[in-house]
Amino acid sequence: MTAGNNGADTPENDDPFGYLYRSEGGQGGSAGDGAATRQPGVPRTSYNQVRAVGQRQYGQQSQQVTYGQQNAHYAAPETLPGGDRTRPTPASGHGGAPEPRRRNGLLIGAVAVVAVVCIGIGVAMLTNNNKNGDGATAGKPGPSAGDSVKPSDGPAQKPKPGRLPKQDAGSLRLDGGATTAKDIEGSHSSSGSYVAGFNQVGAKVQWTVDAPQAGDYRLYVRYGIPGEDANATLAVNGKPNSQPLGLKNFIHSPKGDWKKGWQTTWAPVTLNQGTNTIEISCGQGNQCNANLDQVWLQRAGAKQ
Repeated sequence: MTAGNNGADTPENDDPFGYLYRSEGGQGGSAGDGAATRQPGVPRTSYNQVRAVGQRQYGQQSQQVTYGQQNAHYAAPETLPGGDRTRPTPASGHGGAPEPRRRNGLLIGAVAVVAVVCIGIGVAMLTNNNKNGDGATAGKPGPSAGDSVKPSDGPAQKPKPGRLPKQDAGSLRLDGGATTAKDIEGSHSSSGSYVAGFNQVGAKVQWTVDAPQAGDYRLYVRYGIPGEDANATLAVNGKPNSQPLGLKNFIHSPKGDWKKGWQTTWAPVTLNQGTNTIEISCGQGNQCNANLDQVWLQRAGAKQ
């Protein structure tokens, strides 16, 4: 057979899938099974038997396969004995953290946010309280209920001592012939009066005074003399002092000049805390030719 011959059994005229339709003993199917009978010398260009897609014959046994229905002979691997019915959980992506660590990170982040919000609210409340003037200074809140407050060590500065009493002699209790007068100028009393008539035995002046605390004091007496020394008896709370109250002419005023004879003297006294009685009297042996103007107290050692 030469090239170009289109006779029978040429590759181009032969059906390459013809073996699928041939019977086991020959090249073509029998008339009984619907196979086309090959004519000698006639090219095989078509077949009379047409089968539906999916229908095949194996040894005179046909099987019909219907698409869309589950094959009864098929079973999923997981339904077979020993098959694993559970699917493994896919691992996280490449480089990703494990699920527990990721959850822990989210939980820590949430707690941090809540803490920051609480701190902000607390600072705002403290600032608002300071602005409203609730008794706490800025940045230093005042003590609240349940807080312990440390007592202070002491006052920031020592209190200044109160002024000790000063009394006009004319306003004191007078006895034994002592009287008041205003004849001589120079008295420092508020009324200008002074105690006169003190130059006789038994004359006395009594002063009741309150001392802020017990201790040693100085009793100051402003008096007037006619340029000559004088003295008197001093008693505290009924107890006479060992030394008389000196009414000397310290300024050397002229003799007989009562107006220029005003001056001051003092004597030590010991007082109790509270009420004390100080008595100045003209006793036996005293030279009492003097006028008494004012009396006052001063702590011992303090400057006049």
